[in-house]
Amino acid sequence: MSETTFTPRVFSGIQPSGNLHLGNYLGALKRFVDWQAKDIETIFCMVDLHAITVWQDPADLKTSTRELCAGFIASGIDPEESILINQSQVPEHAQLAWVFNCVARMGWMQRMTQWKDKAGKNQQNASLGLLAYPALMAADILVYHATHVPVGEDQKQHLELTRDIAIKFNHDYGVNFFPETEPVIEGAATRVMSLRDGSKKMSKSDPSDASRINLTDDADAIAKKIRKAKTDPEALPSEVKGLEDRPEARNLVNIYAALSEQTVEQVLADAGGKQFSEFKPMLADLAVSKLAPISTEMARLMQHQDEIDKILSRGSERAREITAPILRKTYDIVGMVPPVSL
Repeated sequence: MSETTFTPRVFSGIQPSGNLHLGNYLGALKRFVDWQAKDIETIFCMVDLHAITVWQDPADLKTSTRELCAGFIASGIDPEESILINQSQVPEHAQLAWVFNCVARMGWMQRMTQWKDKAGKNQQNASLGLLAYPALMAADILVYHATHVPVGEDQKQHLELTRDIAIKFNHDYGVNFFPETEPVIEGAATRVMSLRDGSKKMSKSDPSDASRINLTDDADAIAKKIRKAKTDPEALPSEVKGLEDRPEARNLVNIYAALSEQTVEQVLADAGGKQFSEFKPMLADLAVSKLAPISTEMARLMQHQDEIDKILSRGSERAREITAPILRKTYDIVGMVPPVSL
């Protein structure tokens, strides 16, 4: 097989499942903005096809998709610099996924940790889509010949599967057509925990709204939630080791470090010895300064949903300039007649 050089390209996506919160911002959106600033093509996606692997209320899904798009833009994704798309509007994702369904093996899918966790003991009643969606995730990435995918630790197994599918396809057909995409798990990713329980991840499904900072919260709501966040009676330590066995303190320090783009060590060098009565107002001011403009812009965009729809329509056109030739070539390699629409 001849050596193929792939154009550096970043792809990543988020499910439009509603209620974007601080964990989504620090763990994904903020990092996407950092990637956009680099000299590399970036594609960011609302993966609504993944969302329907479990039942969704149709009206809620449409709203959540537009709200997620608003969150991308309000966080700093420029739809002129990056390609911003809704997955279902780029049909090559699903078309390539079928080819990959025929390349991937059942055993590969059944070993996926998220399949085991989500289907549990009720596997016979889980949707086929829930079992097969890692092949769609592989298609999402490889239909762009993406070389890098920023992911959390929980998605690393799916990226390994994507590489397995690319390797098997290339081997089966004697080509070097799909890249072996590299997962990018950057540094100590900020794992944002609940404001009410530092041992649990911040989640949209927590019944207590006070447990999370939503990206739709206004300045007053953000400040109030931080003031009421659970803490302990001790002062902040001057060294990281002092945060051991103090999950709530560690969480608030981690949030401050991420929002201020400092290390935890740098934060503690300045804040060590302070009581939470001093530190919480500092964190509240910082969080409001960073997050309130996002909620304001999201609200503005959601008042102009036609603007969002135009952005996504333009994104799908730009995306298909990449995906259509790659799918056409895939069909040619496999021996299928290319779709008329391409």
